[in-house]
Amino acid sequence: MARTPAEHDAWLARTTEAPIDPDLPIVDPHHHLWTHVEPPYLLDELRADTGSGHNVVATVFVECGWSWDRAAADPVMIPVPEVAAVAELARRSDATPGARIAAIVGHADLRHGAAAGRALDALAEAGDGRFVGIRHATAWDADPAIPDHRTDPGPGLMDEPTFRAGFAEVARRGLTYDNWLYHPQIPELTRLARDFPDTRIVCDHLGGPLGVRSYAGRRNEVHARTRASLAELARCENVALKLGGIGMSVLGDGWYRRDAPPSSEELAEAWGPLVRFCIDTFGPDRCMFESNFPVDRESCSYVVLWNAFKRMATGASPDERADLFAGTARRVYGIAG
Repeated sequence: MARTPAEHDAWLARTTEAPIDPDLPIVDPHHHLWTHVEPPYLLDELRADTGSGHNVVATVFVECGWSWDRAAADPVMIPVPEVAAVAELARRSDATPGARIAAIVGHADLRHGAAAGRALDALAEAGDGRFVGIRHATAWDADPAIPDHRTDPGPGLMDEPTFRAGFAEVARRGLTYDNWLYHPQIPELTRLARDFPDTRIVCDHLGGPLGVRSYAGRRNEVHARTRASLAELARCENVALKLGGIGMSVLGDGWYRRDAPPSSEELAEAWGPLVRFCIDTFGPDRCMFESNFPVDRESCSYVVLWNAFKRMATGASPDERADLFAGTARRVYGIAG
């Protein structure tokens, strides 16, 4: 259902809630910034969301293809301008009230093999001290109706020798590696994590349990397979898991088709069982709630989303909640304070 930005804002306003536990410090470890997608989402828009009622003190930008120089003479360097642009916005966030952009996860195409090291060094220079790692997403599925990631990864990418040569450059520099993938690919990530046990790896968006196209109507089966694969991935102590992405249409809930957005109770009911399984399996010290905004804004507001996360974590101790909402993100991405 296509809506104009104004129509979507009006739709989101149909479900409003007061923030739950508004004093709990939050480090949002996954958001984007862009002008290449409508509507634009930059510092003012981020601040409107992070300042809407929850106590968001810091954030982590994750690459999204914004400001890439696709005409660069050296293809390895195509993603570098994105990090430079975000670093400038991060400096502005330091100088103005509200959550600061404390860390930057850029992109390097690991299919360049060892040459990806040149990009990593350039990204570090462009990041003004905030560049902490990269994401090279590998989201691909055998169902051709499932959208592949915009970087066109193809099947089995994480097992390819050239990709692994590029990954070795990430490992050599002590950087983090984020991956957005679909649930059938989790075993690939497990193999990578086992072969690079000293590299911090972050699995995004609950491991990507698909719910559309050939996976539609198979939620129990998909979640069972996802749980089994995540349980094996959790044996790799170098892997952390982001708990979020639950507003993305590819996961199959279709919230955006409704007359009004879901409440936090509905979100918690739909995703709480898998999220709590993940927390029990990985431990709160390796799990972090994430907004994935503005992507997840397709389905709900920032306040409602974080209310849902707080409902999902109702049974956690104060120390566990501190990890889930801020501590794990600080440790994984090296955020002080």
